[in-house]
Amino acid sequence: MSRRRPRARTSHGASRVGERFEAEVGAVAHGGHCVVRHDDRVVFVRHALPGERVVVSITEGSDGDRFWRGDAVSVLEASPDRVVAPCPYAGPGLCGGCDFQHATPTAQRALKAAVVREQMSRLAGLDVAVTVEEVPPSLRWRTRMRYVALPGGARGLHVHRSDEVVKIDDCLIDAGLPAHDSEVVDTRYGTRTFAVDPDGFWQSHLDAPRVLVEVVLSLLAPGAGEQVLDLYAGVGLFAAFLAEAVGPSGRVVAIEGSPVACRDARLNLPPSARVEHGPVDRVLASAYDEPFDLVVLDPPREGAKRRVVRRIVDRAPRAVAYVACDPAALARDVASFAELGYTLTTLRAFDLFPMTHHVECVALLEKRR
Repeated sequence: MSRRRPRARTSHGASRVGERFEAEVGAVAHGGHCVVRHDDRVVFVRHALPGERVVVSITEGSDGDRFWRGDAVSVLEASPDRVVAPCPYAGPGLCGGCDFQHATPTAQRALKAAVVREQMSRLAGLDVAVTVEEVPPSLRWRTRMRYVALPGGARGLHVHRSDEVVKIDDCLIDAGLPAHDSEVVDTRYGTRTFAVDPDGFWQSHLDAPRVLVEVVLSLLAPGAGEQVLDLYAGVGLFAAFLAEAVGPSGRVVAIEGSPVACRDARLNLPPSARVEHGPVDRVLASAYDEPFDLVVLDPPREGAKRRVVRRIVDRAPRAVAYVACDPAALARDVASFAELGYTLTTLRAFDLFPMTHHVECVALLEKRR
């Protein structure tokens, strides 16, 4: 599994790592932890649930830091949503891949919904109702894994925010699929086979390609003859179905920065679709400046950012379908779209990363009249 390495930290006083204290657990926060307040300081605590009373052990923090990080190492008063983690490697000091194995699946989705609502409110100024929709399975769902090779042929995964590795005999979210160079996507809009480099990007959840294609096409309702931009197009998952929807009188342009993904996209898309290699911002700065009817936007975790949003708005699409794996980045970009005349009209969220804090959203932005 991929992970985000911690930034190098500068000492701001005496370390508090290893200190323990009892605390009431507050609300869930973006990133797979809950908020605890201690000594006039925020502590982001993993392995806890809102409303619990726990013993917290500090894992990162010193006297001068604005906030600390910690683990709930003992639960004194448990939430009714707490369960025994199905995986023996989930817990303080163990594998850092899963954040919410100690919560029921229903509670996990409620926690993710709360995070999406909070990010949309804080960063986009919108009060949005959010329901995170279940997408089975909740275990054995991940199609691609990245393990750390260990001596003797063993394999492991990293501890949260650490270079330390935990030996893993069996990861319960690993679907156990061998790497291969093609994927079949069966949707209500048809079935297609996609060439995908074994080391290239593909949606992690077994059912994610179907779900996302169906939602994007349903929201955009592309018609014959329409002009479509597919940005951060990958191997052409959306572009392939969009090209069929707009037909020979329409046009689809897929823009992607990875040369390997572009190579695969050219195999996956019909001749009528154009695959353009290059960073999305740079390509849009110099080409395809004519009007487009529709845009699919599926950026990396950091989001599209304002410059790309502005270039999209310059094409005056009637609608933009934004596929986002990070609710904070989505909210910031939604705020940029709003400033430039586009309104968030639909927001759906899907539990495509069960047992983790991650959530996939699909937002529809439409031009204000």
